[in-house]
Amino acid sequence: MITAAALATGLPFLAALLGLAVGRRSPAAARVLAVLPLAAAAALAIGVAAAHGDGGVTEEGPRLTPTGALGITLSLRIDGLAALVGALVAVVALLVQIYSTAYMRKDERYSSYAALISLFSSAMLLVVYTGDLLVLLVGWEVMGICSYFLIGHYWETEVARAAAVKAFLVTKLGDVPFLIGILVLGAGSGSFRIGAIVDNVPPGGPAYITAGAILMLGGVAGKSAQVPLQTWLPDAMAGPTPVSALIHAATMVAAGVYVVARLYPVYLASTAALVVLAVMAAVTMVFSALAAFAQDDLKRVLAWSTVSQLAYMTGGLAAGGRDAAVFHLLTHGAFKALLFLAAGVVIHLAGSGRISDMGGLRHRSPTVFWTTTAGLAALVGVPPLSGFFSKEAVIGAAEHTALDAPVGGPPAAAGWLVLIAALLTAAVTAAYATRVWLRVFFGESRAPRGEPANHDVPERAAEAPAPHGEVPAAMRWPLMVLAVPTVFLGVIGLSTAWLPEWLGDADGRPYRSGTADAGLLLENQAYYDLVPRLGTSLVAVALLALGAGVVYAAWRRDPAADPARLLGPVRVPAERGFYADRFQDAAVVRPVWALSRVIRFVDTAVVDASVRGAADGAWRTGGRLRRTQNGNVQVYLAGLLTGIVILAVAVAVNA
Repeated sequence: MITAAALATGLPFLAALLGLAVGRRSPAAARVLAVLPLAAAAALAIGVAAAHGDGGVTEEGPRLTPTGALGITLSLRIDGLAALVGALVAVVALLVQIYSTAYMRKDERYSSYAALISLFSSAMLLVVYTGDLLVLLVGWEVMGICSYFLIGHYWETEVARAAAVKAFLVTKLGDVPFLIGILVLGAGSGSFRIGAIVDNVPPGGPAYITAGAILMLGGVAGKSAQVPLQTWLPDAMAGPTPVSALIHAATMVAAGVYVVARLYPVYLASTAALVVLAVMAAVTMVFSALAAFAQDDLKRVLAWSTVSQLAYMTGGLAAGGRDAAVFHLLTHGAFKALLFLAAGVVIHLAGSGRISDMGGLRHRSPTVFWTTTAGLAALVGVPPLSGFFSKEAVIGAAEHTALDAPVGGPPAAAGWLVLIAALLTAAVTAAYATRVWLRVFFGESRAPRGEPANHDVPERAAEAPAPHGEVPAAMRWPLMVLAVPTVFLGVIGLSTAWLPEWLGDADGRPYRSGTADAGLLLENQAYYDLVPRLGTSLVAVALLALGAGVVYAAWRRDPAADPARLLGPVRVPAERGFYADRFQDAAVVRPVWALSRVIRFVDTAVVDASVRGAADGAWRTGGRLRRTQNGNVQVYLAGLLTGIVILAVAVAVNA
């Protein structure tokens, strides 16, 4: 199993190196290197998951640094969480590569694009499978640089260049406290091994646990686009649509949630960290759902939707529902990948990325219509699709913590925050998903036929099928494959035991009957998290119906008008992300610029001026002294006589 996990991680890395070596010389070879190694990696990752079952934890690997108190190990740690997430990453990456062979078929830089996708996938698999926090950091940072190049794939456009730089800088802003948090946990526990840290969390949550857990939330907020570092993700839509599907569904943004779940005993031991996580999740959840409702660009709607759904996951973790959060991570990976890949087809069928330019597309490609409908329904949480069960699991965990907070577990306040925010977000999610569905697929087409209505769409028309053309099979089949888990994956929530037994306790080890796990959550509570409760389910479905019904009624009254007008005065701020960019500019960018100007002034006017002044003074002094050493004997004698006279006068006066 360890060998299979190592191969699953290494094959995409090897494919990336070979793909870069092949370059543009052989597009066919680049496509083979893009698909076949990832197909093998996906098969291996599925094999790892199948071999693991509920087999606890398997960890092997050499120590990289044999000297010093804190060594770095190259071990792989396979438990239920790593096995499931690894399979999700590999399968979604494979489908994205297959889709890209058609979508990017005429792109001159396809070989480098495909190589970066493979490297991105390898880095995420390293994050998933590694057993050492410092090695995890390597994969974490490789994903960051890959995202920079992939988001900036269309570097000829200013919007792509700016989005790539913004994504890199904002995520790196979070990575600084993330690195410090890793060092704090490593120093406090005496090891960087994940197993050593989570297996031996001291009771009572000592200071280093709280400090390390909260510091690492900076990296989680950056990678998973949570408040206050969420602004990069909507702008990242300047990259190719398949990149958006990979980033949003299974790799970069999922990494932050995965790390918290991986180190869950650490967070359970720190009430302060859980409260911070709950506040971050609650604010992000509602804020980003309203922003999604107001957007006119289809991909930006899905981007803000991702931010909101990630907040469901972090909220589930804050409320003690680790299994519920992982469940939603899995279902979201399926339906969000489906929605982004379908959006790529929709954009090119409509010839525009703006929802206001779309309409009446349901007859143009029935496959896209039905798969998108399934994806939106799962996003909303329509029963019995997958999103219903996973979202209800999060809401149920929050309700349980709010009403009956377990001793030593998350505080009731965290449960209430997540519960209220999740219910409000359910209504807004139904509203914006219904708006997208009606405006894109129904009514009259609002774009002129034959020419793109939006000439600043990041994707170039040569990449995907021409508007109104046939959708290639390589783009249809990934949609159909992803539709299967989108519809049926939620049925695992009907079982009260399967997924919790697979994931094990908070340390990843199998449950033992009659005992509590190391994360202080009782066995029956962990099983309970995934079972929809009648009360919260009825409330959530009622709010879902309310949000969808209000939008549908507004659309029926005037199909040509945008239902986003229902937001009223909130619409403009929501469309602009509630001016988070302006806030960051005022709070961070301008102070940094002002500080840099002060530093530049001090450097030039003080430091450099002192150095230059000392040099100029020495030069001038030397020039003056040089005049006394000009080789003229008369001058020397005159000076000598002058000195004698001065001395004689001085002696006479003293006498």
